[in-house]
This record gives sequence, C-alpha cells and structure tokens, in this order.
Amino acid sequence: MKKLSILLFATVSLFGVDGYEVYKNNCAACHVEMITKAETLKTFNKLKAPPMIEVSRQLKDTIIIKGDDDEVHRFVTIAFIKEYIKNPSLDYFMCNAGAVDHFGVMPAQSHLSDAERQAVGEWIYDRYDGVEFK
Repeated sequence: MKKLSILLFATVSLFGVDGYEVYKNNCAACHVEMITKAETLKTFNKLKAPPMIEVSRQLKDTIIIKGDDDEVHRFVTIAFIKEYIKNPSLDYFMCNAGAVDHFGVMPAQSHLSDAERQAVGEWIYDRYDGVEFK
C-alpha cells in the first residue's frame, strides 16, 4: 500500500505538475527511460546521456541516510535532483566515472520551474522503485 501511495503522489506532485510529462518534454531526448544493460552496451556510442533507470539507481545507492529512513532518503535525493538539474557540476556528479568521461556533464535545465524540477525529481525517484537495471 505504501508503494501505491507514493506512486499516486508522484504521478502529479503537490504543485499539479506531472513529472512524467516534464521528463518526456525535457529529459527524454537524451535520457532513455527504460533499457536493459545488454541494450545499453549495444547502443552505448549512440546514447546521449546515461539511461534514466541507471541515473535513479546511482543516486539511490550513492546518497546514504544514517538510520536508513526511506522518507528522508527520498526527500534528500529529490532535493539533490532538483538542484543538479538547475546547476549541474562535476563537483557533485554522482554517476560513475565512465559516464562522465563518455557523456560529460549535462547542460543546465534552468528554464524548468521549481515545480517542474520537483515533479521530475519525484518521478525519477519513484518510477524505478523496485526496478533493477539488468
């Protein structure tokens, strides 16, 4: 029931913005939504950015919350995504080194409103809950 509540909440955030729509209109041109590791390896040189499933996993695995509080982890990860979308930097890049070597740092998406960044951050976190990149 908890997962269902989170997914329903994430579909349209408190601000009335649909995170999936923000992704489709602003992120999907570079970040593939769903792809297997095998497909990624086959098409790696054609990809413009890391697959979103891998971005989500890397962030969830890299951001550690003492006490393992799921709600705090979700909040902190979404806050990171919001800031990174607005001001991407090598100083706090969290994907693996191979990704930054191949793709570089993404361009700032400063045209997105705070509500849009919140909504897509929620979508990135919740969309891949329980989904493995394999």
